[in-house]
Amino acid sequence: MMNMPMMGLGTFRLKEQPLRDSLLQGLDLGYRHIDTAQIYDNEAEVGQLMGESGVPRQDIYLTTKVWISEFGQGKLIPSLELSLEKLRTDYLDLALIHWPSPQDEVPMAVYLEQLAEAKARGLTREIGVSNFTVAQLKQAIDILGTGAIAHQQVEIHPLLQNRKVVEFCHEQGIAVTAYMPLAYGKVLAEPLMQQIAARHGVSAAQVSLAWLLAQNMAVIPSSTKRENLAANLAALKVQLSPEEMAQIATLDRGERCANPDFAPAWD
Repeated sequence: MMNMPMMGLGTFRLKEQPLRDSLLQGLDLGYRHIDTAQIYDNEAEVGQLMGESGVPRQDIYLTTKVWISEFGQGKLIPSLELSLEKLRTDYLDLALIHWPSPQDEVPMAVYLEQLAEAKARGLTREIGVSNFTVAQLKQAIDILGTGAIAHQQVEIHPLLQNRKVVEFCHEQGIAVTAYMPLAYGKVLAEPLMQQIAARHGVSAAQVSLAWLLAQNMAVIPSSTKRENLAANLAALKVQLSPEEMAQIATLDRGERCANPDFAPAWD
């Protein structure tokens, strides 16, 4: 079973030509981790592009996320089977619950037990959650047992550091993937990020990604331009000093980009 590469290709809001540009150029540059979701409505295109790329399926770490409409009893597994059909593969590397069920409309045990069943059937190699609070993570661990939840994907960047959640995940051995790692570019406007970037001869985006990577988090930025895709990959080589890491930590102001009306009561 392959480990998740720390740098992935996020596909949120990407379809048609932008998705093609992102995935084919990304895979050509050496990316081997693709993140999609049922609600992105691009799984079929992702599957087609993976096939066109010529990169063997077993060399790609593929994640999708189950949408909240598919949590009811008997719905989750068929929804993942449909995702697999669209993605033209017989397994996922990681299947995530995209958001906790709003107002616990569907009890957590109902959808998590189906997710565990999907893993037992070989539909996915690992399972996890996304956008869960610490309280919800504790509940999930109570339901499935320690070690069952492999990943939590959550919004993290210098302006929203989500420390409570990250610390809890690390204590529990749950790997963390940071989505929106550049806060839609807001991070790049921070003078501190620009100063640190100038010192290293890199971009503010690379500094933000390097800061997350140094904390042992995977990142899934999205880009459609070859130079940006290459620059993001090069962030794996940027080494920040302990002082710089501490300076960036001071930028936290709880500035959240993904906050739909059905979001949980955040930590």
